[in-house]
Amino acid sequence: MACILQLETSTKQCSVALSIDGKCFHSRVLNSLGFSHSEKLHLFINEVLEEAGLKPKDINAVAVSKGPGSYTGLRIGVAAAKGLCYALDIPLIALNSLEIMIQPFDMKEYDFIIPMLDARRMEVYTALFDCQKNWKQETSAVVLTEATYLDIVGDKRCLLIGDGVLKFQELKPRINATYLEDTHYPNAFDMTAMAHTRYGNKSFESLAYFEPFYLKDFQVTPPKPRKD
Repeated sequence: MACILQLETSTKQCSVALSIDGKCFHSRVLNSLGFSHSEKLHLFINEVLEEAGLKPKDINAVAVSKGPGSYTGLRIGVAAAKGLCYALDIPLIALNSLEIMIQPFDMKEYDFIIPMLDARRMEVYTALFDCQKNWKQETSAVVLTEATYLDIVGDKRCLLIGDGVLKFQELKPRINATYLEDTHYPNAFDMTAMAHTRYGNKSFESLAYFEPFYLKDFQVTPPKPRKD
């Protein structure tokens, strides 16, 4: 039996799932503007284990979203995952946030799927996948224009997902784009199939050297000057 604990904290949404032999039976998710990952993550872990009637010692691996995404969120998720793996002497699996995002979608009506996570200003973290969910363009930080991806997708049908899509819509993009009504975020539940495959292939990370995939350097916003 392969019992995998799955953690996703790369955006303002915090989620935890527990899968057994490639099927997810227990999960928790919270989408919060308050960014309460540090408060909720370990609570959610305890809840899914208790719901499943399992103890931490029953976990065979931990899968974590490695990024790109929020610097703070990624550090919280990866720190928790590495801590559990060290304590339990189990392997760590790392998955790309953008690839997690595309997992639940049926691509019969589309030629490409484009996940976009909000970065700063008119920039997004994005990648391009075909209708078989194969990588067509690697993860990158892109400053959006109305012609973004036009040279690659032409007039082919594209499904765009994620909170970065709102920026793209404002530019009136020239690609043949369809947008979801609701904002879609990466979710631990959707890590199940990929995590199970990586576990079977023994595609594990080095606990000593693994770091989140930040893609961009962390920037601190300077405090506003005081008005005395």
